[in-house]
Amino acid sequence: MSSKSAQNISIKKLCCTIATFLIMSIGYSQTKTYGQSWNEIQFNRTINNKWSTEINLGSSYSSTETSSNIFQNNIQRSFRGWGHYYLSPRWKLSTFLAYYDNKDVPEIGQFKSPEWRFALQGIYYFHKTGYTLSTRMRIELRHMKNGDDDYENVLRYRQQIKYIQPINSKILREGVIYAVASDELFFKSGTKVTGLSFFDRNRLILGAGYLFTDDIQIELAYANDYLPRDDENQIVNAASLTLTFNNLFKKLNKKLLHKNESNSNED
Repeated sequence: MSSKSAQNISIKKLCCTIATFLIMSIGYSQTKTYGQSWNEIQFNRTINNKWSTEINLGSSYSSTETSSNIFQNNIQRSFRGWGHYYLSPRWKLSTFLAYYDNKDVPEIGQFKSPEWRFALQGIYYFHKTGYTLSTRMRIELRHMKNGDDDYENVLRYRQQIKYIQPINSKILREGVIYAVASDELFFKSGTKVTGLSFFDRNRLILGAGYLFTDDIQIELAYANDYLPRDDENQIVNAASLTLTFNNLFKKLNKKLLHKNESNSNED
């Protein structure tokens, strides 16, 4: 028997072994699936060529074990404030402080769990012609209430790779449609409120966006979260809607000032 034939047989055996393992895992592990809706409005403001700020307002809904309606329960509301520093054309460094009003999140249990979250983040951009490729590194400190009404600190690390492809242009600008895809791995410390598993989840996102202007855009996406757990795995299929405004209030203020000056000149 040739070495190539032996190699092919070994590869086939390996594939069969992996397939058998996956089938056994699916068959013997219990999994719950939820449909959800994730919605966020983002307000960005440029301070200068190095600094910018951002505010996010979020609201999430979920199906339940007895209802498949993805808007059945409002499970979370959030407020998040960012500071961004552009270290170089390739590096963007960020930090945020956020409050999450977790009401009935299946991931942490069916109980109210308010949460404060602090994070440090870095994004590295691979400059390519015709598309954008980036990788994001984020570490989060989550201070959240468990089912015994005690607060716990949860450390979580997230690693993401993201791809953005303009459809009807080579760059992102007014009137351009774009496709977006990303995958992210989550790792966390073990606590009572989030479970003891070290690997938290894998998040896959596929979607598209449209720039109404250079400063207003909308993004619609499908998100899949896979959460492996010792007692029961979870799968979340979510519809994600993100609306982004850049320098909205700054430009509205300029328009109002310009209008007032015009009225004053007319008088």
